[in-house]
Amino acid sequence: MATTKWVMDPMHSEVQFKIKHLVISTVTGSFRKFEGEVVTESDDFADSEIDFSLDVDSIDTTQEARDQHLKSAEFFDAETYPKISFKSTSLKKVSGDEYKLEGNLTIKDVTKPVSLDVEFGGSADDFYGQTKAGFEITGKINRKDFGLTWNGVTEAGSIVVGEDVKLIINAQFTKQA
Repeated sequence: MATTKWVMDPMHSEVQFKIKHLVISTVTGSFRKFEGEVVTESDDFADSEIDFSLDVDSIDTTQEARDQHLKSAEFFDAETYPKISFKSTSLKKVSGDEYKLEGNLTIKDVTKPVSLDVEFGGSADDFYGQTKAGFEITGKINRKDFGLTWNGVTEAGSIVVGEDVKLIINAQFTKQA
């Protein structure tokens, strides 16, 4: 069977993350620039190959000073490591529209296997006759696994930044002719 390539539509996609701040509240951020593609042999996307990358310099937490700190060598070191990348190793249907996505996530110079949950939102044709497919991808990683070890502690002994990072990616892909 022939393969079909789908390319991420940045205008109808978003990449967000959430992390605990001072253990009491959550900071939400996003990456504004990213790209991804899916190569599949089936209409239900099982066993697709997925490649995805984020532009670290596009990080946005709505606080310029915090964004600059995140881009610095203490965190992502955007100058040395401009991209965060993901390459799938498997995509398996769990039930209905639920899938389990396994793959290798690379942040800075550390690559680790991660497991993400995927909900297939379906596919539809847009006004221009292009076929689109939508997915919500969620998961959790420990930032320290990827060398993001910076830690601040307040005078009262509270940890400033949590270790677990929740990922929420809403992705729309366009079928390529």
